[in-house]
Order: sequence, then C-alpha cells, then structure tokens
Amino acid sequence: MKLLIYTPRITHRIEYVFSLFFDHLAKLDYEITTDPEVAEQEKGPVLNYSKHHFENSLRLPPSKLLFESGINDKEIEFLSDGKLVGAFPCPENDLISFDIFASAFFLVTRYEEYLPHLSDQYNRFDAKYSFAFKNGFLRKPMVNYYANFLYDLLEEKFPELEIIKPKYEYLNTVDIDNAWAYRQKGFVRTVAASLKDVLTFNFKNLNRRIGVLIGNKKDPYDNYQYLWDLQEKYNLNSLYFFLLADYGLNDKNVPVWSKKFQSLIKSISDKSQIGIHPSFGSNKKPEKLGKEIERLSMISKFEVVRSRQHFLILNMPETYRRLIQHEIKEDYSMGFASEVGFRASICTPYPFYDIDREEKTTLLIYPFAVMEATLKFYMNTSQEQACDIIDELIADVKEVNGLFISLWHNETVSDEGLWKDWRKVYDHLVEKAAT
Repeated sequence: MKLLIYTPRITHRIEYVFSLFFDHLAKLDYEITTDPEVAEQEKGPVLNYSKHHFENSLRLPPSKLLFESGINDKEIEFLSDGKLVGAFPCPENDLISFDIFASAFFLVTRYEEYLPHLSDQYNRFDAKYSFAFKNGFLRKPMVNYYANFLYDLLEEKFPELEIIKPKYEYLNTVDIDNAWAYRQKGFVRTVAASLKDVLTFNFKNLNRRIGVLIGNKKDPYDNYQYLWDLQEKYNLNSLYFFLLADYGLNDKNVPVWSKKFQSLIKSISDKSQIGIHPSFGSNKKPEKLGKEIERLSMISKFEVVRSRQHFLILNMPETYRRLIQHEIKEDYSMGFASEVGFRASICTPYPFYDIDREEKTTLLIYPFAVMEATLKFYMNTSQEQACDIIDELIADVKEVNGLFISLWHNETVSDEGLWKDWRKVYDHLVEKAAT
C-alpha cells in the first residue's frame, strides 16, 4: 500500500524531508503530488501537507520553511508539545502545535550553524549556543521522536499501511590520535621528549619512557588487545579512525613511515572497518586531506570512504563539501565536544543537505552520542555520573530503535594516569549498548 503525500509545491527541501522520514528513519512506499484533484479522489492513504482540507486524509498543515530557499535569519521560537519540542508554529494544526517536518529539516541540516554565531577556541560551533541545548533537548533524539509520532498517526488513521521500522543497533568507534605514547616516535622526538622530562624533573615519565623503549614495560596507549577482546566478547561492530597527518601542534601521531604503525593499521583493518581522521592542519590547508586519505588507502589497500574530523572540527558546509570532493561516503563527526547528546537531534544515519546549494548530497552523516573526553574534561563528571548519563542516552536510542554510536580513544582505556579507573566506564558502556 502506497502513501500519497499532497503538497502545493515540491521543493528540494520537501523531497529531502519526506525521504528522511520514509527512506531513512523508516521504510514506506510513498509518492508526492501537487495536484489537489488527485489527492481528493485518492481512495488510499493520503498525508496532506497543505492548508487544503481533504476528506479522510491525515492533515499536517505546513509552515513556510520547506517552501523557502537560502538562509532566513529570523528569530526561531521553539514550542513544547508534551514530549516533543519543535519550531515553526502551526496554529491550525489540531494534532500538534508546530510543523514536525520543518523542525526536522531545521535540526538535521544544522540550519542554525549557517547563521552568524560565536565559535570556540578551535573555531567550532559550541553546544551551549545550539537551540537543542538552550531548549533542554540536546540529549534527546528529537527527530526520531517526531518520526514515531508521525508513524503512530499514520498507523492509527490507515491501518493498512506497512511501515518498516529499524531495529536498535550499536556502533563502537575508536579514534587513534596517537598509536603509542612512547614507541615509534622517531629519534629526534624521543630525545627532545626525554630532555623535557629531565628539565622538568619528571623522572617518573622518563623511567616509563625508557622502560617501554627497551621492552620492559607496556606502552600505556597500547590497548589494542583489550579492545579486540572486548569486540570479540560482544560481537561488536567496530570502526577505527586513524590520524595520518604531517607533524604539527595539534597533530602528533606516530610518523606515517613507521612500519610498526603501518602494521597496526593493517592488523586492525583485518578485524574492523577503518576510516580517516582528517588532521587539524587540513582545516586550514585542505590539500592535506587528499594526501592523508591516500596514505591510509596505500597502507590498508582499501578504498577510504569513512571519516571523522580530528578535534571534531566541523564547519558547515565547507567541511562536508571537502569530504564529498574526496569521495568520502560516510562521516562520523556529527556531535559536540563540550556536551553529550545529539547535535542534529537524530540518532539515525541520514544524508547531508547543503542548504547553500539547496541539494541533497551523497554523503551520509552518522551522529554519535557520547565521547569520553566530553564527560571527563568538559562536563567534569565522576565515573559513576558518566555511567548514569550513558545509560540515559542508550535508553533513549533504544526507545526509538536508533543507532547508538560511542566515541572513545585507544589511550583512554589505559586505566592509568589521567584515565585511572575510567576503563570501567567503557566496559559499562559496551555491555549496556551491546546487549
């Protein structure tokens, strides 16, 4: 049974939003028409996205947003309607006080990030300026709530409709910014670091460095066996991102020419999916991105189609345009560094829509929900508080049958130093998310 959607005009935004609801958040056969007579005479299910009235249709009158083009720098008011929070009021709607389709478009496209805004020290859009944070729903996958609300209305009105809904899934992702703390850094960097230890009287670190280099001690960042064991125990779908940058202030990984580093990449790519971690430096010098992608492809012998930005530096729409130019098909940067939750208010992969060009692109965005550095450094939580927050996020994603994505790093499961007693947080997360 096909759903007929009536709208007075078809725009790229209209096509995008209905594809979001009926191709990505769920599966439903549908067709869009602008002919009121066709809608009037249709005997099957009709979703009426207009100010017209058709007998036996499900009517959700629209606001203006999906019929506009470009960015309209107007004041956005968010409304609360029970569990749902959205924008663009629809006073003549008897079912909900705002336009869920316009609200979904606004949130998933990151419309607000095209508007003038303040940035943090790394030129990132700060979570505290987002509408979701200011209106108290950053930790909720609100667009998924919209979708479930709509599907319930459709199923109640048209029981013959078959809406195929997804099942909950978990994706474990790990960023490898620095493969080892002491090993494989090269002679010059190793000597310089050792001298620094001496000059700062950090003899504990010097002893650890020497112990690792002569093979008497384990490198604190070498936690790959633990990660693999956990992956096997829970049959995890895992994805690792590698930083393959030229050395720089914020790009300090093991040199790409290290044979042991290349061997590590090959070993991980045999067990899991891998992706590129575009460097901090590539944001100011975009030509670096192609070089880094080529390096990963040459080492792994795989086509590189996945990415996550180092430092989560994501500028709309420039970052995504660069990725598309380099034939990246999936990006996993959609999340905030300073707050956990859902930057785009969604926990389902969806295509990037370039508002400036008014086009749906080939790039799929995979939003993550939580990063350990956010919990520890930005939110200053204890391990117990971190577990409680994680439980809440997982429960919300499970409720809407979404995809829960976590972001961790190889060094943070060392269970020592700054990350003493934090391995149990990761253990807790994986057990809760994977079962």
